[in-house]
Amino acid sequence: MTSIPVPSTPSPPPASAPVPTATYRLQLQPDFPFAAAERAVPHLAGLGVSHLHLSPVLEAVPGSTHGYDVTDHRSVRAELGGEEGLRALSATARAHGLGLVVDLVPNHMAASPRHNPALRAVLRDGPDSPYARWFDIDWRAGDGRMLLPVLPARLPEVRDRLRVSGGSLHLDGQEFPLRPGTEAMPLDELLDAQWYRLGWWRLARTELDYRRFFTVSELIGVRVEDPEVFAATHAKIVELVADGVVEGLRIDHPDGLADPQGYLEDLAAATGGRCWTVVEKILTGPETLPAAWPVAGTTGYDALRQLDGVFTDPAGADELADIYREFVGKAADRGGHWEATARRAAYEVVTHDLASETAALTRIADRICAADPALRDHAPWALATAIRELLVRVPVYRPYRTGGEEVLTPEAARGAKAAFAVPEEATAVDVVRDLALGARGDGLEHRAFRARFAQTSSALRAKSVEDTAFYRYAPLLSANEVGGDAGRPAVSVEEFHAYCLRIARDWPATGTVLSTHDTKRSADVRAAVAVLAQCPQVWADLLGEVAGVPAPDPHVAWTAWQTAFGFGRPDPERLGPAILKSVREAGLRTSWTEPDPGYERAVADFAAAGPGRIPLRAASEAAFALEPHIRAHALGAALAQLTMPGVPELYQNTEREYRALVDPDNRAPFAVGPDDDRTVLVRAALGLRRARPEVFGPGGTYAPLTAAGPAAAHCLAFTRSDTVVTAVTRLSLRLAEAGGWQDTELVLPDGRWSDLLDGVREFTGGPATELKLAELFADRPVALLVRTG
Repeated sequence: MTSIPVPSTPSPPPASAPVPTATYRLQLQPDFPFAAAERAVPHLAGLGVSHLHLSPVLEAVPGSTHGYDVTDHRSVRAELGGEEGLRALSATARAHGLGLVVDLVPNHMAASPRHNPALRAVLRDGPDSPYARWFDIDWRAGDGRMLLPVLPARLPEVRDRLRVSGGSLHLDGQEFPLRPGTEAMPLDELLDAQWYRLGWWRLARTELDYRRFFTVSELIGVRVEDPEVFAATHAKIVELVADGVVEGLRIDHPDGLADPQGYLEDLAAATGGRCWTVVEKILTGPETLPAAWPVAGTTGYDALRQLDGVFTDPAGADELADIYREFVGKAADRGGHWEATARRAAYEVVTHDLASETAALTRIADRICAADPALRDHAPWALATAIRELLVRVPVYRPYRTGGEEVLTPEAARGAKAAFAVPEEATAVDVVRDLALGARGDGLEHRAFRARFAQTSSALRAKSVEDTAFYRYAPLLSANEVGGDAGRPAVSVEEFHAYCLRIARDWPATGTVLSTHDTKRSADVRAAVAVLAQCPQVWADLLGEVAGVPAPDPHVAWTAWQTAFGFGRPDPERLGPAILKSVREAGLRTSWTEPDPGYERAVADFAAAGPGRIPLRAASEAAFALEPHIRAHALGAALAQLTMPGVPELYQNTEREYRALVDPDNRAPFAVGPDDDRTVLVRAALGLRRARPEVFGPGGTYAPLTAAGPAAAHCLAFTRSDTVVTAVTRLSLRLAEAGGWQDTELVLPDGRWSDLLDGVREFTGGPATELKLAELFADRPVALLVRTG
């Protein structure tokens, strides 16, 4: 690797990027390469999607089952079939009317010197390497060498296993390049002479001097904000776009980048507007996607939050939370209240897991203060405290180029200052806030601080909420999903409609999802769990029935049994690892880095003896009676997602009932399965979208429909472009308990309407014609009506 390639100039772009009607996500891996995807094309085309969405396709660590550990941007992954295989897949897809969307990973690469040639060059030649600019390495930290926290134990304990051979240093299958001229040195001198320092893996928490992905030291951050780095890391993708092989891009973790908007502008220019592009952006609460970003929208977690929430009963969710606190007792984190749990997790992550990141920010801030006469004499500890206190008060994932004042508010600053015992020291908060907002200068160090603060903020939010608090607070696990709000699981029908109206107006080509490779539970598992909010006492009784199976603590009992209920069938080989992962992520009794073997054995034994053995949904008549309501939730959410504004994505295998748990359980290779009532619904909705893109795509309209009568709140209905009506049942168990639909009616728009799900029934619309919902939902809990004539 001796030069940085420059991408070829693409041919003139079309007027606008093609917008898919629907996408289908495939998880590529050595066991499911391009050739296997090619064989699946006829089946997938038959579902009605317009594009296949492929997980990362560039070269990755050998054997990787996900592809996010990119090693070389110059080539398509050989284990998947190489570029020839990708182009063959594209040709086959195109012959069946399908295009390709590819997952692009700009933020990080594998920190594996053996497999990453750019990193290998840096380790060999140090800061003078032309590839040193690729990575955020602080050469001024420590002894001026890059820390590689890769040793299984302290260096003296593994020294005798180190070997020099072929110009490299070797240890247990790992390989490290040697600085030229050091090969013949005695081992201790050789180690000291390198541009890197081999260290125990535990040093990464506090001593790491390069930017990484979240807390994963095996993934090193890439500086795509540098034009030469961008060109080198995007040349192949730009070529594939220019050649028509790739028509869309999913941008992985844009919040990890120094300047997401700048990156997206560079990407749009490089691809010439040829790509439908969406970003994996997690929006929090009322937060919206920055309007200036040149993308079609998000990958759909904001839609997932709306879809899950509108099918969740708010009163029952509150009752479940009370039952949870009583059941778990002292085992609950901070008494089992969401806000306290999330805040405590944020403090733990920022001071423990992200200690290296906050130390890097402190070093930059200290250098800025030392060089500015107006800022001198702010102690490093005060700057570090201010950084920590402001980070935990960022209410969203990160501030951006504009709007930072709305995130780092004066109120947040006042809260941060309260952590200081001496008011004079608290002025460090003002310094840090100004630096994070770009109000203290525009030098290299100032820009570096602003970018790193934002990058660290996103890592903190992801690790403290998604990967910690969601596993510590468990009243209703269906709410603990990426982009979700565990403290407020439910969304009203009015909120759902308001969201859809805004999306139809502002982001009509954004993505929508129900299941992804990152969801902790598939949509079907979440649907089953969410039904428990309609019958909290049934859940409490079920827990009483299985109380004879001893659990290590009440929290793991609640979490494991609710996971098993959602999964629906005993399967120790799949439930056991998911339950073990949940207790490690929670970090209350054990963790990934400080495991408690005795506790973990107890968890495994409990999982095998209880949730992995007892069929909980068939354990009682009351639980078995919930199955129709689980089906109603699952079908209602599926139809709403497939017909609401945005581009729906089907995750692999979700065209039928699909029960999967947290990764890696949900990343098994794709396989064609038998059709069920979900498949009928999917083919009908997607076939309609593909046949009538003007109804659903940009330019199409969305309008709520409101039922009238005693059960009106249980109907979610809307029209698309006055041509299609979606009507689904929500909270069907509560509906049944209240006496059913009774005289509840829905007025359809004028005209004749045909039910696409059975092809037989027809209805008449207009203000003088009221459709009884008992009639509409007589055969199934959902209806998809199309205007006839």
